[in-house]
Amino acid sequence: MDKILEYSIRSLTQEDEPFLWQMLYVAAHMAEEGESTVEAVVNHPLIAKYVKHWGRTGDMGFVATLNSSQPIGAAWLRLLTGDDKGFGWIDDSIPELAIAVLPEYTNQGVGTQLLAHVLSAAKASYPSVSLSVRSSNPALHLYKRAGFKVMEGSETINRTEGRSLSMKIDFD
Repeated sequence: MDKILEYSIRSLTQEDEPFLWQMLYVAAHMAEEGESTVEAVVNHPLIAKYVKHWGRTGDMGFVATLNSSQPIGAAWLRLLTGDDKGFGWIDDSIPELAIAVLPEYTNQGVGTQLLAHVLSAAKASYPSVSLSVRSSNPALHLYKRAGFKVMEGSETINRTEGRSLSMKIDFD
């Protein structure tokens, strides 16, 4: 019989920024691309904007922890506006979602619960949430189940020469 993973979910704080860098590394598939350290994300300006100076106005997110201390996953939103647009930018009023779970804890419902928490919290402040996802990413199915829709004409060739899609969920 499989052991059920016991974890809790709490709001992210500025003290969680180091873990967010680790999660961004996972979310950006840097290890799969031969980048061996989190430092690769920190030094990549197009990716680093999703975490750099975490805790600014409008930042919102959640972290899943084992035993209330060991973080295993995170989901967060950030408004990326003007010249600082992200990969899933729709407009300046819609935050972009970033989410990742440590590989050894995937497929156990952690990502689903983190996504539910962040979307529930977002409804109070935003009309929609957007994201960018590789078409080959298994999380694409999670986003569709949660209500995200692929934005027509959003398919792009990403930095690894694969295909990425922008998705959005509307709350009204």
